[in-house]
Amino acid sequence: MNAFQKLGLDDNLLQAIADLGFETPSEVQENSIPILLEQETDLVALAQTGTGKTAAFGFPMLQKINIDSRTTQGLILSPTRELCLQIANELKLYGKYYKGLNVTAIYGGASITEQAREVKRGAQIIVATPGRMKDMISRRLVDISKIEYAVLDEADEMLNMGFYDDITDILSHTPENKCTWLFSATMPKEVAVIAKKFMDNPIEITVGNKNESTSQVSHEYYLVNARDRYQALKRLADANPDIFSVIFCRTKRDTQKVAENLIEDGYSAGALHGDLSQNQRDLVMKSFRNQQIQMLVATDVAARGIDVDDITHVINYQLPDEPEVYTHRSGRTGRAGKTGISMVIVSKSELRKIKTIERVIKKEFVKKEIPDGMEICEVQLMSLANKIHNTEVNHEIDDYLSSINELFEDTSKDELIKKFFSVEFTRFYNYYQKAKNLNIEAQHSSEKDSSSSANSTRYFINVGKKDGFDWMKLKDFLKEVLELGRDDVFKVDVKDSFSFFNTESELTPKVLEFFTDFKHNGRFVNVEISEDKGRGTSRSKRRRGASSRRSGDSKPRGDRRSGNRSERRSESRSKRSGDSSNSNRKERRSNIEKKSTEASFSRPRRSRRK
Repeated sequence: MNAFQKLGLDDNLLQAIADLGFETPSEVQENSIPILLEQETDLVALAQTGTGKTAAFGFPMLQKINIDSRTTQGLILSPTRELCLQIANELKLYGKYYKGLNVTAIYGGASITEQAREVKRGAQIIVATPGRMKDMISRRLVDISKIEYAVLDEADEMLNMGFYDDITDILSHTPENKCTWLFSATMPKEVAVIAKKFMDNPIEITVGNKNESTSQVSHEYYLVNARDRYQALKRLADANPDIFSVIFCRTKRDTQKVAENLIEDGYSAGALHGDLSQNQRDLVMKSFRNQQIQMLVATDVAARGIDVDDITHVINYQLPDEPEVYTHRSGRTGRAGKTGISMVIVSKSELRKIKTIERVIKKEFVKKEIPDGMEICEVQLMSLANKIHNTEVNHEIDDYLSSINELFEDTSKDELIKKFFSVEFTRFYNYYQKAKNLNIEAQHSSEKDSSSSANSTRYFINVGKKDGFDWMKLKDFLKEVLELGRDDVFKVDVKDSFSFFNTESELTPKVLEFFTDFKHNGRFVNVEISEDKGRGTSRSKRRRGASSRRSGDSKPRGDRRSGNRSERRSESRSKRSGDSSNSNRKERRSNIEKKSTEASFSRPRRSRRK
């Protein structure tokens, strides 16, 4: 007897399940399906990504709706276009033996007219993203006033993306006596609030512990200097020749940049982020699912639609600001009963985040070393040897064997093997023979907390309380403009017309470069390295910015320098860096101030790995 039969599913679903090759229900399916089939109840199910949640709510919904009716009876809300399409496609596969079933996906980036036409044909189930669904309701293109079942899938992520108001508005158009099923990987307080507001005594099912990572995934971290992050990523890829991975970055800009650099260096990579058109996203995901792309660089939001069972590694190129987001990331691997590895590349300033994440996922990270060059050469050599050993002979080569044998008739077996493998080995050896050690030692916490730490830099900035900042607002402002993590800015001290803050010293060049010619609310913002050690004094070792570039501007508060002195420093800097460098920095500042988006993804050229 099929294990799914015990759950109470009907023959149409069992036949589809057999066609798909499913044999044993997952834990969340085993716990949810009987309850949802037997009872008209609200439900909160907490389970990790990749545990079969779509089937857990999809099977009961398909079995309980009236296929003969053209009325919309089921609504499923999901955070992203990719996930919306994925759920709709899976429901169609599950329900292929229900004649007359119409499952319609509603999402942005596609024709709203065509989607409205599909709904009008009689969509018993609608799968939608909140933004497009709200738009269609306001245009009266869809009627959800008679739905019987509402599903909030990946509820935590929808709320993280700011969809609370949209969800509230959408659900206000649904009947009060409907059943609401909430599925989520984590249970932050925002999800608890929405459950309390929209659900009536829901049954709660938890697979594993709340927010806990799946046991199929091991967690590793690699400690490097921030400037070596990209080199560390390449070494981890080279040390795992069969890698099939998702690499997470915090911003769209970094995602695109890392993907382009990998492609430029000869890796099979692609980018997935919100600035891509729907067609570009579809092409990237198709290539990834077909494993034509080995390394998919993605933002957290774009990656919500990735449902691929064979991902071997998740690499956190940058850690997320919220620890719970790490749970979603690591859930991309170790799916469908397989094992996976979640790697984190961290600098010293991010080490405290590792401890925070450990408490959330209830798992310990293992500190690993970035492999050195010779280790990578050995791994690549043996990988090639195994591939050759396991390759099936193509006998079309037989006609050419005599010529090949003639060419190598004076070459011994050992010499031939050496020559053959040297083709690949030499490439890696030449690249890595003088490669430096990227690993660094962790600092003791007592050193880290000391304001006199050699690895911490304190800055003076000429904005303060009079500019509307308190310590939290200033910290958030600096995090946003510098694209830093939550813990990368610390020891923020706000005065009336100026302030102080700290970052790790490895971030100093980035901070100083950024605040060259940077304007906020129409005036220049200066950032300088300060000798202040947390006592609130304002002496500085080095000043940034120049009055000569501000002809006609009033001097900002906190800038006590004379114009001539500033001009001399500006002139000196200009001579050191060159006019073209200043021009490039001005152009970059202008782009950031206007908050311009990244250029759309285009297919970069492939090149030999450098």
